[in-house]
Amino acid sequence: MEGNRDEAERCINIATKALEAGDRDKALRFLIKAEKLYPTGRAKALLDALQKNGSSAGNGAYRRRPAESSESADARTESQESGGGDSSKGFTKEQVDGVQRIKRCKDYYEVLSVNKEVGEEELKKAYRKLALKFHPDKNHAPGATEAFKKIGNAYAVLSNPDKRRQYDLTGGDEPSSPGHSHGGGFDFQRGFEADITPEDLFNMFFGGGFPSSSTHTFTNGRTSYSQQADYRQERTEERGDGGFSMFIQLMPIVVLIVVSILSQMMVSPPPYSLYSRPSTGQTIKRHTENLRVDYYVARDFKSEFKGSALQQIEKNVEEDYVSNVRNNCWKERQTKTDLLYAAKVYRDDRMRKKAELMTMDNCRELDRLNNLFRGG
Repeated sequence: MEGNRDEAERCINIATKALEAGDRDKALRFLIKAEKLYPTGRAKALLDALQKNGSSAGNGAYRRRPAESSESADARTESQESGGGDSSKGFTKEQVDGVQRIKRCKDYYEVLSVNKEVGEEELKKAYRKLALKFHPDKNHAPGATEAFKKIGNAYAVLSNPDKRRQYDLTGGDEPSSPGHSHGGGFDFQRGFEADITPEDLFNMFFGGGFPSSSTHTFTNGRTSYSQQADYRQERTEERGDGGFSMFIQLMPIVVLIVVSILSQMMVSPPPYSLYSRPSTGQTIKRHTENLRVDYYVARDFKSEFKGSALQQIEKNVEEDYVSNVRNNCWKERQTKTDLLYAAKVYRDDRMRKKAELMTMDNCRELDRLNNLFRGG
């Protein structure tokens, strides 16, 4: 029944909203369901109050106690931020020190305790280790949730080649001014936020190994996960949920995964690469006749591709190379524009100098290629 804890929490949240709207029957229905899914003192207390005194008493169960001291309120807030929301769960000094270390980090490499030359596998290992250590359902120290989110953001950026390249170009320091990260205006650091939540990253690696006891409140730029979860819960209740309905909902995802795996197995890799790839044996360096673009092939390439076949391969190499250079040039220009705009808005000479010192290597290479095409 441990896996039903989230559903029970969502039922309680829906019941609370129903009480506020004056819908006593709906609140009672969802509280009974919450007790069946995962019995908790919170749902039972609301049920008792509702059955004895009606909806007004139920709402009263959520009012803050007037005699509560500021210290106890702060302790409760920190406990809820740590992920569990249960003040009875303990934590060690090592966990507290770990959370404080993550909060002090101003660089994503420092967050994951890796260097800037770290490879994909080492990055995964570092993330796995920290995600297990700081997941809010395992680490109940104050601030564990924020630390876990920061770890997830760091991995989401550094594991994405394009975001990592942009992050390295623009520097890793977080803004020291609160105006840079909160409030209105231009928010430069938001360019480095994760496309998916740290919770989703964790579940991708571990299959949801630690069931979350709190409702997701991370947003994806459109609709909050908590709002979506409440809506799905209400729809499920109207239809009558069960194992079969959950299976039906998961079927499209399973089909997509199977199709993706089959397509990867059936499609053979290209006979060349623009970069050396020991894993595929493409380590022999060659260059095209026309633009002198370097590319890498396997040892048996020369015997398999000759004449018109070789010409077609080299044409594909040059097209891929030009496309990559064009895309990277666009990214360089966009990054420089963002830096200059941020420097202007915040009157930051450091950002302005960084923008002016950008080498724009891909844009220079694109100009060279355009001159070759015009000359040809």
